[in-house]
Amino acid sequence: MAAVVNSDINRTVADYEIVDLSKKQASTAIDSDSIAIKQYHAGLESIIERDSVEYSLLLTSLTTSRCPFFHNACVYSPEKDELWTTSDLLQTSSSSQLPIVLISKIRMQRTEDDDGVVAVEWSKLRPPPMVTMPAGACAFLEGILYCSQGTLKPDTGGLYYMPHARAPRPVVTSFGSRPFNSPQQAAASRDGSVWFTDSSLGFGKETRPSPQLPNHVYRYDPESAGSLRVMADGFEMPTGLCFCPDEETLYVTDVGAKPHSGNASSTQSPATIYAFDVAFRGDQPFLVNKRVFAFAVKGAPVVVHCDDAGNVYAACGDGIEIWSSGGVPLGLIEVAGGCSNFCFGIPGEMFLCAEQRLFRLQVRAGGTAEDMSE
Repeated sequence: MAAVVNSDINRTVADYEIVDLSKKQASTAIDSDSIAIKQYHAGLESIIERDSVEYSLLLTSLTTSRCPFFHNACVYSPEKDELWTTSDLLQTSSSSQLPIVLISKIRMQRTEDDDGVVAVEWSKLRPPPMVTMPAGACAFLEGILYCSQGTLKPDTGGLYYMPHARAPRPVVTSFGSRPFNSPQQAAASRDGSVWFTDSSLGFGKETRPSPQLPNHVYRYDPESAGSLRVMADGFEMPTGLCFCPDEETLYVTDVGAKPHSGNASSTQSPATIYAFDVAFRGDQPFLVNKRVFAFAVKGAPVVVHCDDAGNVYAACGDGIEIWSSGGVPLGLIEVAGGCSNFCFGIPGEMFLCAEQRLFRLQVRAGGTAEDMSE
């Protein structure tokens, strides 16, 4: 697939509004190519500069195929100044075949002072055959670790490591003899282990067989004879997870019966971010003290990340909702139709996946480092 270059990138100042979250808000529409900021607490100003935050629409498929190319993964590679995303399910030309997922590589061209992106080169790639239906991903070693959801075929799905410009390698593909349901998101720890969520979303979309396992959070430790442990259970549909900066807290999202886009389908389903303390017993980590950290204002928190200060961000049905480390709602990066994934780039920027649109946003905060090569 030929690469596409977009050099028609403009920087726009986002509308900024102070909102009392305790009062019912009138429904307002936002343009599909715009971003707006809603401040719930003065603490947001430490993250987003009031009245001068800028955003850019880097890519859109709204006027062409309308395919959701910017749905998941959303991993930034600082060494190559590239962003990697995965699409939602794309229907093939044959209705008898399963949908496919494409990987996008977006290479940045910046101003001399790195203050903005002036052009992007967008390449759409087919995943390697063994990496079926890639969903979430994280930076890992010298490449990217993908969550492969698998297909209806046996022996598919799991975690796969894709070093840059080299063939993928399977990391973990089953729990004993039982296949995973549909691995969704992964987070790499500084100790070299990988934590990931596994949910039955694929079965609900008829792309995976009936689940053979509950929906779990797992930890895989390649340095401990390939130790794979269930770390948490009791979720309806876990998707996102991340560590706080000191890795003493793990956040896990549960979207319940809501679709992966984050838009609500049931007001009674979870739309919850849970926090766990990471405690050690016998030199091994355990998750303890499960508690509700936050409930999304709109839709479901499908992806969660922390910045370097410990603030918590989640991709929800209204955009990116933000809380302090103490659970205080700080504000909203509002995006029409919500966000399906996001990540931090170089210091002072975020990339937002919104299905058919990819945005860049200027922020004060920096993301938690994900370089695990040391």
